[in-house]
Amino acid sequence: MKKISIIESKDNVGKEVTIGAWVANKRSSGKIAFLQLRDGSAFFQGIVVKSEVGEDVFQLAKGLSQETSILITGDIQEDSRSKFGYEIVVKNIEVIGESHDYPITPKEHGTEFLMDNRHLWLRSTRQHAIMQIRNEIILATYKFFNKEGFIKIDPPILTANAAEDSTELFHTEYFDEEAYLSQSGQLYMEAAAMAFGKVFSFGPTFRAEKSKTRRHLIEFWMMEPEMAFMDHEQSLEVQEQYIAYIVQSVLDNCDHALSVLGRDKEVLENYTKLPFPRISYDDAITLLNDNGFDEIKWGDDFGSPHETFIAEQFDKPVFILNYPKAIKAFYMKPHPDRDDVVLCADLIAPEGYGEIIGGSEREVDFEALTARIKEFGLTEEDYAWYLDLRKYGSVPHSGFGLGLERAVTWICGTEHIRESIPFPRLLNRIYP
Repeated sequence: MKKISIIESKDNVGKEVTIGAWVANKRSSGKIAFLQLRDGSAFFQGIVVKSEVGEDVFQLAKGLSQETSILITGDIQEDSRSKFGYEIVVKNIEVIGESHDYPITPKEHGTEFLMDNRHLWLRSTRQHAIMQIRNEIILATYKFFNKEGFIKIDPPILTANAAEDSTELFHTEYFDEEAYLSQSGQLYMEAAAMAFGKVFSFGPTFRAEKSKTRRHLIEFWMMEPEMAFMDHEQSLEVQEQYIAYIVQSVLDNCDHALSVLGRDKEVLENYTKLPFPRISYDDAITLLNDNGFDEIKWGDDFGSPHETFIAEQFDKPVFILNYPKAIKAFYMKPHPDRDDVVLCADLIAPEGYGEIIGGSEREVDFEALTARIKEFGLTEEDYAWYLDLRKYGSVPHSGFGLGLERAVTWICGTEHIRESIPFPRLLNRIYP
């Protein structure tokens, strides 16, 4: 007997097969039982007809409880009524592992309850679809940067330096030395770019912020490319090409998952059309002030309502360019024509999802960078290795970072960012 996964049904129509699966749900009448089955690859329906299987198998099917694991044997046939398109007409069922009082029933549950049971919530059709799309984005990321000539470099997770705001660092000890959980791999990627030209990292990062919003996490995965001999404008082109690529990859390979989530594919298709619009920070402040946001002044950072309003003026992701130097990181290069702003951009996603990319051209002048380090209250000794990059063959270079979970949330069209993480980290459970 051929053993297959559910996703292979399309290649086995009319054949008798065996599938290892779990019972996601069931319903029955006097003569037919309908089993909703999942095996990790997909969900589909098993039909148990009493007159064809006999009393014993039929009663077994009717008595199966949610999440019982089974081996099911039957014939694959097409099912035009379902989004998946196939089903199995059952001939025999073997129970492998029983399940009793499964806590996540088919009724509505609150987000807090579901996150407390995240290890089980992952089994649902919705979470299955989100994780498939998350996986596709990761796969597409590797494909994009490899085809563009980048090499992946892994920065340390324990670090002695702050890349952004030192108040956001989680402190720990590395034997007898002070250490922190990484908030970004960027500084290390700059060193790698001086060796390999174009590099990217993809790994966990941490922010010690007690944020309780649908946009923020304390631990998340960050994708960070760094590119030597590349200015800010060229970096923006890479950023929009990358976003268009991952969205198109999801459209090409996750059609069923998008349907499960009810995501409008025509809306996503529009996000693959380049270039993305751009607006300066100056013009964004004017736009907000002209539309009733009187509280924000030049020099302030944008909050969620501001980013959402700006994004609503466009039908694609939008770059906000050249923020004030005072509210951005020490390593960003000043604008050549203005000393009060830097060569940077945030890419704001449509539909109220906020910033998905932050990037800049990096300061390459040794003296200027040393002054900025001191201005931020950092020590030249701690950043000596970083300053070395400006002493030995410094070149113009740029980079950016994309938060994976926020990108997943946006592309999936889900409400809360916590749906995009496979498991709740301890910190995210305390401060979701």
